[in-house]
Amino acid sequence: MTTPSHHTFDRAYWEQHWDESILRGSHRTPPHPHLETFLSDLAPGTALEAGCGTGAEALWLAEHGWLVTGADISAGALTVAAERARAAGVADRATWIEADLGTWVPETGFDLVSTHFAHPAMPQLDFYRRIAEWVAPGGALFIAGHATGHHGNHPDANAHPVEATATIEGIIALLPADEWRIVAAEEVELASVHADAPTHRRDVVVRASRIG
Repeated sequence: MTTPSHHTFDRAYWEQHWDESILRGSHRTPPHPHLETFLSDLAPGTALEAGCGTGAEALWLAEHGWLVTGADISAGALTVAAERARAAGVADRATWIEADLGTWVPETGFDLVSTHFAHPAMPQLDFYRRIAEWVAPGGALFIAGHATGHHGNHPDANAHPVEATATIEGIIALLPADEWRIVAAEEVELASVHADAPTHRRDVVVRASRIG
């Protein structure tokens, strides 16, 4: 999908995004490899996948013993996520909530709050600061985002506009040292296939533990 250089990441944008993805058949994506690399050592508990889309990462967590809440603004994406959970046999471990993450507030904290490339209609770092508040004491925050200044050779140069990117330094600055312990903070380059052509990109990945 060709997109403008500046997006309004509102409900209409995401419904169109997922409607087009479902029509193309590209919506049943596998879970992101960052999960296995950075989270496989955590003991399962309650988890929130913020901006879960069609559920790939939430399903990985459920299959690894977590009780997962997947929250997303797109009703269409959540319908697919629920279908995937039933097919995977983990429907009893996954709850789906249609929510605008810029205004929604969960009723309780979570042992893990994770997000993978979610972009609400608010500045990216403000979103990360917001979801960090939902981590219970002793819990973990996991952020995977697009690195500022690194579009790689993605065929759509506007696929990751600057307002939807972040730096490691910017994320860490949101997490006061007396409240958080940084477990991992890396830029990771990944290769993938887009439209039958090899592509690459750089991600920012931060995992932090809440002190308490």
